[in-house]
Amino acid sequence: MPAPIDDILAECERLLDAAAFEDHCVNGLQVPGAELVTTIATGVSANAELFRLAAAENADLLLVHHGIFWGPGVRAIDGGLALRLRLLFDADIALAAYHLPLDAHPEVGNNALIARALGAKRIEPFAEHLGRAIGFIAELPGDGMPFADLLASVRALTARDPLAFDSGPERVRRLAVVSGAGADFLDDARAAGADALLTGEIAERSMADSREAGVHLIAAGHYATETFGIRHLGELLAERFELRHIFLDVPNPV
Repeated sequence: MPAPIDDILAECERLLDAAAFEDHCVNGLQVPGAELVTTIATGVSANAELFRLAAAENADLLLVHHGIFWGPGVRAIDGGLALRLRLLFDADIALAAYHLPLDAHPEVGNNALIARALGAKRIEPFAEHLGRAIGFIAELPGDGMPFADLLASVRALTARDPLAFDSGPERVRRLAVVSGAGADFLDDARAAGADALLTGEIAERSMADSREAGVHLIAAGHYATETFGIRHLGELLAERFELRHIFLDVPNPV
């Protein structure tokens, strides 16, 4: 039986507490569409290709990590935005986005899910951004994990070869995790006693920063590190409201 979209979005807000975050984007509903939902689709980044896939699946609600509205607001609708909006309107798909709230959540967030998938038995908040911690420090079991084994685990988890700078100790006991573009938290990771920082994408300066800090740096892909939370959110909502869910993969090497 279809579920009202307002009930689904209210559950997202209850779970993620999105209103408590000062973010760069609109969290929650960005584009209205169907009022009743039978199929929820999820994906990482809002774009025309993702919207076409959602339409082909007859999705009523599309949840993404990266929405289409950022910054202070829309001053004009250009050709790219017009195309995206037209695809959503023509298919009657509602679009909702959850950015920092879906990085920071200790159960369904990208960083917590990555940490636990890598074997962490305990996590603690890390990486404060605009007043809220968005990442986690993961305590790896036993006396830690050899750096080579950690890389192999990250490779298996993300299904891609990470870019890595081997700059820290032989064994990683404390792993800082900040998905997406989190390389600038390297000094914070060092100060927190982390042996390594796992993020998505890095800057040119990151190699020298890693070596000088004595902290391993792993860049496993912005897209690849941010598939976990949005997919898990879709699965939870589908179970809660007895709906169909599909994760739509639009692979991005960045």
